[in-house]
Amino acid sequence: MSSARACPTPSVDENLAKAIEAFRAGDYAQSLAQLRPLAEAGAAEAQAWLGAHYANGFGVESSLTEAFGWYRRAAEQGNVAAATNVGAMLAMGQGVAQDRGEGARWLEQAAAGGDVMAQYNLATMLTKGDGLLADPARAASLYRSAAEAGHYPAQARLGHLYANGIGVEKDRIEAFAWLSLAAQHGVGTALNALEAVIKEMSAEEKRAGMTRAQSRRIGPADARINPIPG
Repeated sequence: MSSARACPTPSVDENLAKAIEAFRAGDYAQSLAQLRPLAEAGAAEAQAWLGAHYANGFGVESSLTEAFGWYRRAAEQGNVAAATNVGAMLAMGQGVAQDRGEGARWLEQAAAGGDVMAQYNLATMLTKGDGLLADPARAASLYRSAAEAGHYPAQARLGHLYANGIGVEKDRIEAFAWLSLAAQHGVGTALNALEAVIKEMSAEEKRAGMTRAQSRRIGPADARINPIPG
């Protein structure tokens, strides 16, 4: 006999929607009043949002330990954004004892679910061999997935890899395209790297780079936790 997770009742959906609306409006007391009973009853998305309250000190005393606990409960139920936060917090030792290997495991799970922050954080660890074996080629692939989704820091990192031939074949046009996109959105390291790449480029390469960058203009990707420091 097959089993399936029961769909949330309309009242749960309505209360969760009200909680998120209140959170975004800055009415944290109302948000908490709606979220806490849902989270305690086991609603994964409510647990993730309650974790955000504790992580940021919104309506409660800031506590990364409490935040991690709620994020983990949500992640264990398959909430991808919460899994990203669990992985990043484990990798950095925020609210929990540092465990980069376990952090990488959670980030792998979230990255496979398409979360751009997980892809970015995992790529950073793979670039440095931090908590798992270094794998520049896979790091480049993960950075590219996040970059194509509009994650500006990932665009900067990917441009750097192309500029230096790390994990990918060196390609000034690709480097120019990704670095220029990141630089246009305020990533300072991208601007410095872009200036260095431009000095080595021909006029034809610059034109090709600008055309490629223009074809990749998309909106910003969502972000829920600070990235792992590079």
